[in-house]
Amino acid sequence: MTDSYPPLRGRLTRDRALADLTWLRVGGPADALVQPADLQDLCDFLAALPPKMPVFPMGVGSNLIVRDGGLRAVVIRLGRGFNAITVEGTRVTAGAAALDAHVAKRAAEAGVDLTFLRTIPGSIGGAVRMNAGCYGSYVADHLIEIRAVSRDGRLVTLPAADLNLRYRQSDLPEGWVVVEAVLSGAPGDPAELEARMDAQLRKRDETQPVKDRSAGSTFRNPAGFSSTGQADDSHELKAWKVIDAAGLRGATRGAAQMSPKHPNFLVNTGGATAADLEGLGEEVRKKVFQHSGLQLHWEIMRVGDPLDRTGV
Repeated sequence: MTDSYPPLRGRLTRDRALADLTWLRVGGPADALVQPADLQDLCDFLAALPPKMPVFPMGVGSNLIVRDGGLRAVVIRLGRGFNAITVEGTRVTAGAAALDAHVAKRAAEAGVDLTFLRTIPGSIGGAVRMNAGCYGSYVADHLIEIRAVSRDGRLVTLPAADLNLRYRQSDLPEGWVVVEAVLSGAPGDPAELEARMDAQLRKRDETQPVKDRSAGSTFRNPAGFSSTGQADDSHELKAWKVIDAAGLRGATRGAAQMSPKHPNFLVNTGGATAADLEGLGEEVRKKVFQHSGLQLHWEIMRVGDPLDRTGV
């Protein structure tokens, strides 16, 4: 932590607890939470921030566990001013803070098919960084380019190919902040696109614990079983099936639970700690491996330090 930070026209909060900014409602404090007023404010701040100071861009916290000891970093969270959505032809330009669902709806209204984004929780910045996907479509299938602010404060335009997007991963450099993405979609009839999204929402609501505190799918599907989105993937084996087969549907640790409705959803039933949630997840990984020999990999990002219970 530093005694002083560069000037900022936006808002900087020291020792800011992050629990209320994540969907799972857990997490200790960040050294500082920075909410820039606009793009120039962000560029100026990062340019002046000491190079050794870690920077962690954070979206809406939909796919994130912040550990109980907090995060030794400057957390950048974009808000108003970074959520515009515009459509020109079949190109959709979205600010990094725009919600995935809003981008899908705005595109559909203009007759552009980005319907795969409708049920993905989170914002476009995170969707780019993690190559989010659903229903066999991924950001990589639609992304043209992004604009990002480098760790040293430069505004850079990167074509999609430079990001090396793959299953839930990208090569976006550490500390860079995505501020805008340009995507393309196939033309479609707005009414048909809307109907498709409505059907997706109904299916999601029937099968997933949407009213519970979760962070979406906890683990990737086992490798080779729709984990990569490649044409030769099989879709016969899902993470929830191997968790269920190992007898872990509804398993608990403290107030953390593998959802009885969908066992690949890790849920905070009320008062869970990050240690409860991560510990249950690791227990599930261990028992699934013992039962089936399959190694589950986390899909939820986990960051920060565990709580130091020694008092040192």
